[in-house]
Amino acid sequence: MRIFVMAAACATLAGCMTAGETVSFKASNPQQQALMRDGQPALVSRQKSSVVLVRPAARQLQANGRPVFVVGINNMSRQPVEFRVGQVEAIQHAAGSDFEMKIVTYEMLVQEEKNRQVAASLLTGVAAGANAYSASRAGYGSYTTPSGRSGTFYSPTAAAIAQGNAAAQNDAMISATIETGQRNMAVLEQAVIKDNTLLPGEWYGGQLSWPRLSEQNIRVDKWSLCRG
Repeated sequence: MRIFVMAAACATLAGCMTAGETVSFKASNPQQQALMRDGQPALVSRQKSSVVLVRPAARQLQANGRPVFVVGINNMSRQPVEFRVGQVEAIQHAAGSDFEMKIVTYEMLVQEEKNRQVAASLLTGVAAGANAYSASRAGYGSYTTPSGRSGTFYSPTAAAIAQGNAAAQNDAMISATIETGQRNMAVLEQAVIKDNTLLPGEWYGGQLSWPRLSEQNIRVDKWSLCRG
């Protein structure tokens, strides 16, 4: 099995993954070694011209969360090799059958974040509109005298204060929404693995994600992060 088109490298993860629990690895051939890295289980696969290191991105898998692994690849050959996310396979083996699991690519994660930003912008707009409407009604009030006389009044000062507070709150909400979106995009750009040409001796890596886990326990006997 190969994770590169032209170089042999295999990373097959055997073990059990249960939502809310930790991940364990078991080497499936002499070229692999299960070990610990910074207190987390990991698997190293050594081939003639490459080394692949795989470990979970988090110490525990969360219910309704995505299984995310950090993959590090070292090109030990004398030629450039091509890594393509589309050539990575994830196989779930359960109940005696194998099921292919589609990798969540960088482009898919970016589109998800864009969709989230649109939804967040709509919610922010609704909240800002409600603030502005409430502020527009500020300054108006009513009174009743001891003699029983009643009436209404308007305070320009109270209205100005309320409108100023609403404008500040709206600016803060809009800025926070924009900054969160920009920060999330920057994290995806830096963390998620993408198509890449590895030069001789070069290390490259990043996060690989799969679809979200359900609330039920899921046993995964084998993950094949390679194509062959």
